[in-house]
Amino acid sequence: MKPGFLRTAALLLSLIVGALIPQAQAAAWLIRWLIMGMLFLVFLQTRLSREALHRSHGWLLAANIAMGFIAWGVGWVIGGRDIALAAFFCGITPTATAAPVIVSFLRGRVDYVVAAFLLTNVVIAALLPAMMPLVLGTSAPRAFSDILASIGLVVFCPMVAAWLVRTVHPDASAWPKRLSNVSFGAWVAALFLITARVSDFLRQHADLPRSLLVKIAAISLVVCVANFTLGRLIGGKQFAREASQALGQKNTTFTIYLALTYASPLVAFGPTCYVLWHNLWNSWQLQRQARAEAANLRSVA
Repeated sequence: MKPGFLRTAALLLSLIVGALIPQAQAAAWLIRWLIMGMLFLVFLQTRLSREALHRSHGWLLAANIAMGFIAWGVGWVIGGRDIALAAFFCGITPTATAAPVIVSFLRGRVDYVVAAFLLTNVVIAALLPAMMPLVLGTSAPRAFSDILASIGLVVFCPMVAAWLVRTVHPDASAWPKRLSNVSFGAWVAALFLITARVSDFLRQHADLPRSLLVKIAAISLVVCVANFTLGRLIGGKQFAREASQALGQKNTTFTIYLALTYASPLVAFGPTCYVLWHNLWNSWQLQRQARAEAANLRSVA
């Protein structure tokens, strides 16, 4: 379990260092390319099989989409547009690329979470160009085309590239395993740059009320708890752990990028806080699993 703890520590450290070095936001243009590189490696090794699909996957997808709009509505009631958008980007975010890894540490069904990752990431990426103009309040035709082009580049280009490479060179499906540390390093770098940009924005707008930031952090925590809890209910007895992880652990780098591009760093503060909440939950789960396995070993001995 030590690698899991080290990785969690690295993620938290990237958030802390990014907050302390806001000047690094000058390199924020790299975020898009880091995300594309990570998704390319993920798509190289993930394939959607009919056997892995379960009826609950449809409910997970519906819950993922509904959570975005429910959180948006609650955000409006709590504090207006910025809080609503921060909540929307927390709720609408699809399953994280690392969710199957965490489930493997928890001794769960990895194929179930891989199917959830592919389903939510592809479908939500396809729907976001139509959904985002609704919550942003922008001109739909122009916003639709801009967001479609952006998501097409970030998500679907790596997916098509991975399919072509895997078709020409089948052994490429083994690259992600060998390059797992590289992929994780790209994730840490992206979070560092994201946090630096948010930190720079907050420093330049020091007059922002603290209560606004607290509300954004709080609603991201509420959405996080709701996602893990609802996922467990959807999964039932058979897939409780897997569905909880699929709905609760989010591909935040993707929607933080969208929030930075089409809203503001203040809005991106919401899904950035979500990174902290779901990694704290993952750390607790991994620690509990390690204790349970150690206890089983002692009982066998």
